[in-house]
Amino acid sequence: MITAAQMRAARALLGIDQKTLAELSGLSIPTIQRMESSSGNVRGVVESLTRVITALELAGIELIGEGAASPVGGRGVRLKSSSTTS
Repeated sequence: MITAAQMRAARALLGIDQKTLAELSGLSIPTIQRMESSSGNVRGVVESLTRVITALELAGIELIGEGAASPVGGRGVRLKSSSTTS
């Protein structure tokens, strides 16, 4: 799964806009906009989600799941859970 916040953060790290992500994933701009406006996990057609994730990974993004360790090196950011930010 990918969250809307992860999608936006991934685009920011890559320095690309929604149009570029749409082109990289073979999806429409409105589809990307709908995905990014979701709250929490992105909901949608599994094929569309897979296309976005594949495009981001091919561009150099590593999506890290909740509580998962990053298996490769590189710089990155992770959002702390709300219970640890208090």
